[in-house]
Amino acid sequence: MTGNMHLGVEEPIRECQYNQICTHNSSTMDTPHTKKKKIKRKWQVFPGRNKFYCNGRIMMAKQTGVFYLTVVLILVTSGLFFAFDCPFLASNLTPAIPAIGGVLFIFVMGMLLRASFSDPGVLPRATPEEAADIERQIDTANGPSGPGYRPPPRTREVLINGQTVKLKYCFTCKIFRPPRASHCSLCDNCVERFDHHCPWVGNCVGRRNYRFFYLFILSLSLLTIFIFAFVITHVILRSNRTGFLSALKDSPASVLEVVVCFFSIWSIVGLSGFHTYLISSNQTTNEDIKGSWSSKRGKGNYNPYSYGNLITNCCAALCGPLPPSLIDRRGFVQPDTPQPVAQTNGTGACPSNQVQSHMTYIDDEDCVNPSALMSLDSVSSAKAKHISR
Repeated sequence: MTGNMHLGVEEPIRECQYNQICTHNSSTMDTPHTKKKKIKRKWQVFPGRNKFYCNGRIMMAKQTGVFYLTVVLILVTSGLFFAFDCPFLASNLTPAIPAIGGVLFIFVMGMLLRASFSDPGVLPRATPEEAADIERQIDTANGPSGPGYRPPPRTREVLINGQTVKLKYCFTCKIFRPPRASHCSLCDNCVERFDHHCPWVGNCVGRRNYRFFYLFILSLSLLTIFIFAFVITHVILRSNRTGFLSALKDSPASVLEVVVCFFSIWSIVGLSGFHTYLISSNQTTNEDIKGSWSSKRGKGNYNPYSYGNLITNCCAALCGPLPPSLIDRRGFVQPDTPQPVAQTNGTGACPSNQVQSHMTYIDDEDCVNPSALMSLDSVSSAKAKHISR
């Protein structure tokens, strides 16, 4: 009897202990790890036409052939200068020449890589829920549609420093583009403060990399002038000693450097001057080509983004804080989970990070009138109210 009771008590205990060390539990513990390995990062499923390297840390356009040409031209020209001209110039003039040339070369390459490898300011596309919500609001605002009905153009208006600015709807990204943003057809992205798509740097030029692009072309102009001037000096000094033909035979690389610099200097210096004018008036290349704004403040289409002062405009473009990237390209793609449905207005709830993507488009740099923000994106306000509840 005692033995039976002992067995009756002992058996469940043994079974319980067996379940605790069962291999089935260890396999369930390994299941999240196996799933975690299959989770992709956002750059791997990015909808635009971009190339990513170094696990999403480097972001470039799809067509990068001209960018490699830019790198080769800078490396070859500078390399020939340091190898064939600098030794003679350092020994006959001053060792400061190769030192200054080296500093300019490092700065040029640094600004080029910074402008080429960074996010230019790509705006995230609307999620299916956000796009459907915007479509419903547009249909409600336009009224019922009948046969032969043509919907009006999808635009919204905001007031910026007394100037009315229209926000256009992007049918690809399913968003109302913020002021100064435009959709790049080559990269298939809406870019904030879009300036232009530059094949020479292999990337779009926008709000987040414009200052690096400008510093690149400005320093490249100085480097080109520097190399061109001292290569000519090198040839002249050798000609005074051995004659012109002998000088060319002694340093044949100087001829190639002079030819490359002569045909490059005009376009590079001209481009630097053009962008210096744009920065001083706080315009973009896209706005200048379209003739969006007038330089005179009294006219009806004056530039609402200009501070009215050349120094202030330059400081705002080159010295202001660099905004963070909005696309989080190195983040993990979250698995699909059912979202709660709001019972009050019939619209789906949206995570707070998606609301933030819409609310961060307009900031102090655009000088937006605070009263106009309420009419900018009613979708964001509706979602913000729902989340606060």
